[in-house]
Amino acid sequence: MKIQYHSIITCPNCGHQKEEEMAEGSCQFFYECKNCHTVLKPKQGDCCVFCSFGTVKCLTFKKM
Repeated sequence: MKIQYHSIITCPNCGHQKEEEMAEGSCQFFYECKNCHTVLKPKQGDCCVFCSFGTVKCLTFKKM
């Protein structure tokens, strides 16, 4: 399995999509949409914004 370091985050407020690079070994708890400036937080049960709003889950889960 190839590890992916990029994920496309989709804002649930305005639908804007942006490819972002994930940090290796840590979760990103906050993300500000570049279009509408809504600050995204993970959904309940998810560890980060990539797990909740990204096309690729964060790297922290891939190591488990």
